[in-house]
Amino acid sequence: MLEETIKVGKKNIVVIPSKIRKKVGIREGDLLKIKVEGDKILLEKLSSEPFKVLADVIGEPYIEEVDEVKAEKWLRNVRD
Repeated sequence: MLEETIKVGKKNIVVIPSKIRKKVGIREGDLLKIKVEGDKILLEKLSSEPFKVLADVIGEPYIEEVDEVKAEKWLRNVRD
């Protein structure tokens, strides 16, 4: 387990140490999810794959063949 002690800076800014950023693959512009569990703060790197992000948002995996059929049915119903 990789562990470091850091200090909360002005305006409550926390800097993620470079060893940890490199190990997790965090780069500028990446999205992180922050959660509180008891007295712990957890950060999770969100996927930069758009279909993975979509699956996280809608709560189910994106399957192109299945979702294309759903989209086509929806479009036909909207036009009618």
